[in-house]
Amino acid sequence: MDLLTELLKITLPAALVLYAMYLTLRSFLNKNLLDRQVDLRAESARTLLPLRLQAYERMVLFLERISPNNLLLRLSPAASSALELQQLLLNDIRDEFNHNLAQQVYLSNEAWDRIRLAQNEVIGVINSAAQDLPTDAPPIELSRRIFDRWIALSPTPTDEALRFLKDEVRREFM
Repeated sequence: MDLLTELLKITLPAALVLYAMYLTLRSFLNKNLLDRQVDLRAESARTLLPLRLQAYERMVLFLERISPNNLLLRLSPAASSALELQQLLLNDIRDEFNHNLAQQVYLSNEAWDRIRLAQNEVIGVINSAAQDLPTDAPPIELSRRIFDRWIALSPTPTDEALRFLKDEVRREFM
């Protein structure tokens, strides 16, 4: 019995000291891990911020480029008929969109949805303006119809999407 008591006198304090060291070491390692995670998040934010801002800039440019007034100024001289102009306009919108497709990774879901909605509205305006025109109609007639329909929309879908993007950038980054 004496041997057991002596053994307990030695091992119990040693076990308590060992347990205290374990708790201290665990606390230190957890704090160290949290500090590293904070540093990684900060580094990630420094890396992603320019990419996210660039994505917003590119999508603003996309919306400006697909607005009918800019599209028609850029593409009307190249068309010889209303049908050809319609095809040029739609192809340009699709090309612009496909070129910027990867930007959705850096945008909010709502921002991306508004951009898609604006794009679809522009396509809808172009198609509805071309719907009753003969295929050999002059391109200026299609341009006039597109402008008339576009002006009737107030605010325009591209302006709404642009406003949303600008507000989101101000809210998120400034």
